Amino acid sequence: MKYLLDTHAFLWSIANTKELSKNVIKAIKNPDNEIYVSSVSLWEIAIKTRIGKLEITGTSIDELPSIIEKLDYSQISLTVEDAIGYANQKEATHKDPFDKMLIWQCMSRNMTMISKDTEFSKFKPFGLKLLW
Repeated sequence: MKYLLDTHAFLWSIANTKELSKNVIKAIKNPDNEIYVSSVSLWEIAIKTRIGKLEITGTSIDELPSIIEKLDYSQISLTVEDAIGYANQKEATHKDPFDKMLIWQCMSRNMTMISKDTEFSKFKPFGLKLLW
């Protein structure tokens, strides 16, 4: 299966915190699964660390690409098609533009989103698959 990590799930996965559910840990550790991180998450982390809304402990933003590679996660880049799809996305009331783009990327690539965010369930009727 293909899974896309929401930004908080990605950060928790690299910090080895106890925040991840057993189901998520099992999915991440299963060698048959493909785990993805979006450039949108890295952009969100960069913006939030720069404005002081997020602090990354134990690493720096400069090290995130090598950590992604070390953990054997794959990367998804933001494309023009993603931007157009985002603009045409069926609306569910969720105000976070980063989350909405991650949701679009996940749905358009037929992946399952790994997220604890309860707001994401509003997108299930539109085809979002969730794991937590």
